[in-house]
Amino acid sequence: MEYSKTLMLPATEFPMRAGLPKREPEMLERWRQDRLYELVQEENRDKPLFILHDGPPFSNGDLHMGHALNKVLKDFVLRYKSMAGFRTPYVPGWDNHGMPIESAIIKKQKLDRNKMSIPEFRDACRDFAQGYVDRQSGQFQRLGILGDWEHPYLTMDRSFEAEEIKIFGEMAEKGYIYKGLKPVYWCAHDATALAEAEVEYVDDACDSVYVRFALHDDKGRLSPYGDVSQMSFVIWTTTTWTLPGNLAICLHPDFDYALCQTGDGILIMAESLRERVAAAAGLGEVRVLGTLKGKELEYMTARHPFLDRDSLIIVGDHVTSEAGTGCVHTAPGHGAEDWLVAQKYDLPVIVPVDDKGRMTAEAGPFAGLTTDEANRAIADELKRSGAMLASERIEHPYPHCWRCKHPVLFRATEQWFASVDAIKEAACAEADKVTWYPEWGHDRMIAMIQERSDWCISRQRNWGLPIPVFYCESCQKPIITRATIDKVSEVFRAEGSNAWYVRPAEELVPEGLRCPDCGHTRFVKEKSTLDGWFDSGSTHAAVLRTRPGLRWPADLYLEGGDQYRGWFQSSLLTAVATKDCASPFKSAITNGWVFASDGRKMSKSEGNGMDPMQVCQQYGADILRLWVSSTDYRTDMRIGPEIFKQQSEVYLKIRNTCRFLLGNLADFDADLPESELTELDRWALWQLDELVGKVRESYDAYEYHRVFHAVHNFCVVEMSNFYLDVLKDRLYCEKADGHERRSAQTAIYRILDALVRLVAPILAYTSEELWQFMPHHKGADTRSVLLNDMPSAQAALFAEAGKWEKLIALREEVNKVLENARASKTIGKSLEAEVTLTAKGEEYAFLRENAPLLPSILIVSSVRLEEGPRGVACAVAPGEKCERCWTVVTDRGANPAHPTLCPRCAGVVS
Repeated sequence: MEYSKTLMLPATEFPMRAGLPKREPEMLERWRQDRLYELVQEENRDKPLFILHDGPPFSNGDLHMGHALNKVLKDFVLRYKSMAGFRTPYVPGWDNHGMPIESAIIKKQKLDRNKMSIPEFRDACRDFAQGYVDRQSGQFQRLGILGDWEHPYLTMDRSFEAEEIKIFGEMAEKGYIYKGLKPVYWCAHDATALAEAEVEYVDDACDSVYVRFALHDDKGRLSPYGDVSQMSFVIWTTTTWTLPGNLAICLHPDFDYALCQTGDGILIMAESLRERVAAAAGLGEVRVLGTLKGKELEYMTARHPFLDRDSLIIVGDHVTSEAGTGCVHTAPGHGAEDWLVAQKYDLPVIVPVDDKGRMTAEAGPFAGLTTDEANRAIADELKRSGAMLASERIEHPYPHCWRCKHPVLFRATEQWFASVDAIKEAACAEADKVTWYPEWGHDRMIAMIQERSDWCISRQRNWGLPIPVFYCESCQKPIITRATIDKVSEVFRAEGSNAWYVRPAEELVPEGLRCPDCGHTRFVKEKSTLDGWFDSGSTHAAVLRTRPGLRWPADLYLEGGDQYRGWFQSSLLTAVATKDCASPFKSAITNGWVFASDGRKMSKSEGNGMDPMQVCQQYGADILRLWVSSTDYRTDMRIGPEIFKQQSEVYLKIRNTCRFLLGNLADFDADLPESELTELDRWALWQLDELVGKVRESYDAYEYHRVFHAVHNFCVVEMSNFYLDVLKDRLYCEKADGHERRSAQTAIYRILDALVRLVAPILAYTSEELWQFMPHHKGADTRSVLLNDMPSAQAALFAEAGKWEKLIALREEVNKVLENARASKTIGKSLEAEVTLTAKGEEYAFLRENAPLLPSILIVSSVRLEEGPRGVACAVAPGEKCERCWTVVTDRGANPAHPTLCPRCAGVVS
């Protein structure tokens, strides 16, 4: 007889090689055909809702790894919640308006928008944006993301635009929207205002200059300290080009200001910064003639160094002693703090730079120069006139446009603003009610709101939602009424926002409209469009309140750390400013940034970016998803080919563990009660229960790296290194339908069933594949693993836990001895060994009590126990090897019909 054929070896068609790049697209197509997302929603229709509202990415290019990280995390949340007893509709969305789309289409399609009508250009932008919506949708789905991909929300959709117009109107009706001349971030490259969220700080080298403003009128207070005609205030600036806009010098009212005698006259500066300025200017010894408080110098005047006007000495609490001279160059047209303090003194706002970044006639001799050219030319003039006290080359963080990467200007322009001051207190109170992951998100959100006074919501773009404001043709007053808003919203819902550029104003205003101020009946339209952050900040109302099956507020927002200035904040502000008056999300999760494996920021220009679709083609989406689960996404993460290779090894360990379990269930059809299982099998199920509790707790806390480590350790430590290794003899050699084998099969079936469900949110494809191959109990839904509940921890007590801890520790100790014996060629396989365990007292009694278990746990042929000093020894086992199970026994051939088998195997084959 060929005894090898009598063994119950693993048998399964579940492939050993994952082949994910080929197999996953086939499974994805089946999900689409089966309408898996709709099926899951239908099955969960009577369960409580859990709403994760999608923050919209821009539809202006292919996905990058940051997109993949964020969307996969969202999919983890929703798959788990769906299996944990919730209905989880997911409506993906896209941000379609604004400069990112304009920049991308002009670059990629080489369009000359100056040769196109506005509607033609907008149509081209719409087609371009829709193309990338479709492209990104397919890429997200390839990552295994389930959602309502056939009905996403788009900020360029007519219905969305109509709802956003209403939000603007409601904020205007409450008095939160106003137009004013204020300094804003300005991108000269794209000739548009920017919001704070569209600005990123980059270290920039520049020339900082110390400039003398000669004292003009001291109000009769400084002559006791020296010759007034020799006195000058010293200012410091890193933006020399803004000096033509200077109208004042601001001092701190409570700082001490020193009158310093130098070889260059008497210089006035903050006493605390005197030594630093003297060192920078090489002034040598400086004698202090006297000090005065800043408020004592208020309303004096100094002469502008190259323009024919005075600069007023003013005071403000924003002046610091951290850098400069304590005398702050103040140009109301170039800075928010400058503008604010200038209002107190009724100073005008001068903006000597145009929307393209060139100096205007107000800059005098520097008109026509770019700001970079003006920096050099003004510095040369200051040196020529002697007004330049010193110059230093420094590097400091300077704001740049996040899209074109050019430095931005601070420039006062007529813009539309939403007042943050008016709702700041309420917004902070609502942020207090949100649960933030990580917890520091709360303080960051509060700080972001508190440091902001208003939000510039207008953009000088053509591809965006038109600001729905009309101006009286006669008196030029802006008109925003509930009737005008309703009319524009109605038109946009029917025709889209291109109607603003196609229809004349009289067709867009309510019938019979008259100017409230002068009664005129003809109007012109606002030319600016709404900030894209206003678009995305309106999604909570335009989507959650209008889509069937959704609700307001959302349970969760999940986005990157930049959204504290962006989507988190804009959503919170628009919600608090409208009828909702509350946060549109109950919880917010922040994910970190993805860096290359060497720690550098990923970018195409650096050549170190990784395309998620290429990762799917090379490794498979489940490997990428496994990487996402392995990282603490709340911090910055690294990624690279070697990291994906490591994840592939982890994946194979999990897959092969499941394959081994599956292979030993080919003939399983009798699930035994737990009370009838062997003690070892009950131990394994107790370990499983511990795993389920840990994993469920981690999923609930959105801590997927803990899920990853718990599952991986379970597969490697508890299963492969111990339980499954010990179990092989029972599974392969015992009678097929005998109690010993059925007990083992019962345990591994329950382990496999729970394990596949536990990893289903992470290994989207592999869990479905396993689910289709494995046997199921009668209550299981075989159509998809997602249609089944997440396993629940029983919190069952295992009375013998301490005993098995000792046995496992003993096994590890014995394994070291066996390894040494193998290395010395004393034995080959461990079944060739007999182990002698020497102990005394309680330990000896423990070993004697568990003597029947020891050979199978240690995977040796025999174990001898002796009393004496503790020790472990290994020798060749006495007897002959069983041809079937390879155990060395002294009674081989006891059954004459099977002379080469041990009694156990002879009984089985008989």
